[in-house]
Order: sequence, then C-alpha cells, then structure tokens
Amino acid sequence: MKPRYVAYFRVSTQKQGRSGLGLDAQKQAVKDFLQQFGGELVAEYMEVESGKRPDRPEFTKAADYAELANATLLVAKLDRLSRDLHFVTSLQKRGIRFKLCDLPEIDNLTIHILAAMAEHEARMISVRTKQAMTEAKRRGVVMGNPQLSLLRNRDVSNANQQRVQTQQEWVQKIGKVIIHLEATEGLTTCKAIAETLNERGLTTLRGAAFSVPIVSRLRRVTRHD
Repeated sequence: MKPRYVAYFRVSTQKQGRSGLGLDAQKQAVKDFLQQFGGELVAEYMEVESGKRPDRPEFTKAADYAELANATLLVAKLDRLSRDLHFVTSLQKRGIRFKLCDLPEIDNLTIHILAAMAEHEARMISVRTKQAMTEAKRRGVVMGNPQLSLLRNRDVSNANQQRVQTQQEWVQKIGKVIIHLEATEGLTTCKAIAETLNERGLTTLRGAAFSVPIVSRLRRVTRHD
C-alpha cells in the first residue's frame, strides 16, 4: 500500500494568499516530492496565518485528517509548519508523522534540532522587531494594541468524562473531514462519502469501516453543531 499524505500550505499575509506568492512554490515542492518518492495525496489544506500563532484552524484540520487516516503530514519547509519548537514536539507526541519536502530524508531528531534553531531565529527576529518598535515610539509613532488570543482549558475529572470528550473530539474531527470532502470533491451522498473514507484508510472510533448509517448520523450531528 503506497503511503498517504495530507498537504498543508501556509502563507503569512492575505496579499500572498490572493497573489499566490509563496503558495505556488509550496505546491510545486509537494508535487515534486510525490513524483520523486511516490504516494497518494488524500487531502490538502491552505491557510493565511502567521507561523507564530498556535491556533491555526486549517492546520488543526490537516493534522486531525492525517491522524484519522494514518497519513503523513506533508509541508514544503519547516517554517511553513512552525518556528515554535513546542509546536513541532507536540505533533511528535501525538504520533503525527510529517515530512519536509526540502529535507525528505531527515529523521525526527534532526527535525527537532532544526525546529530549535528556527525558534531561536524567530526569537531574534522578535527582539529586533521590538527594538525597532521602541525606536519608532521614541520618534512619536503611534502603535496599535496587540490582540491576545484566549486559551481555554477543560478539566476532565473522571474516566467517563474523558471517554465522552474523546468521542466528541473524534466526531468533530471526522465531521470536518466529511465537510472537506463535500466541499472539495463534490460528494453529496452518504454512500459516496462512506466509500471514500474507507478507501483512504479512515475508520470509526472503534476501528470499524464506515457505513451509510454512520455517515448519515455524523452529517446530521455536524450540521446541528
């Protein structure tokens, strides 16, 4: 069975997203990787977002898809994934495999080292940016207020709550995959969606194949959410 990949593309600004600047190069890198090493591209996600932000919706969808499908996350370069070492190691702890198109042969240890170097580089850029902002303020330039993201933590106190939470998270993840298939591949029937999920190696939470009734229930729950 040939390896399956979920591609993730990221650009930092809306202008880059509209113009394709940077995006075309990433897509070409993925195409070249697949031509050289083989494999099936089962899904792709694109995001316009800063690499420093931990809350990236499209990346979350891509990672969840890769986890559910037992696929490998494929990115053009490490900085398209993140410059945050914790972000990279958290993926490794979840057991989500990922490949870098520009460095296809490196192992997890090398990726860890590269991520640490990238984080250091990002930190130095941040220091230089703050120094420039301080100098600008000294000259009287008015700066805007930064927007801080809110983090929510849920305390699960017993096994039953943990089981319910796991089920809810799985439903949310697979629901996003179904919506993605509907939007990108034009699948409209539960039968077509179930067949596609099974063909791509996805299973239910208990490891069973998807059936029409299961997909039908998932679609109803997703719509109500």
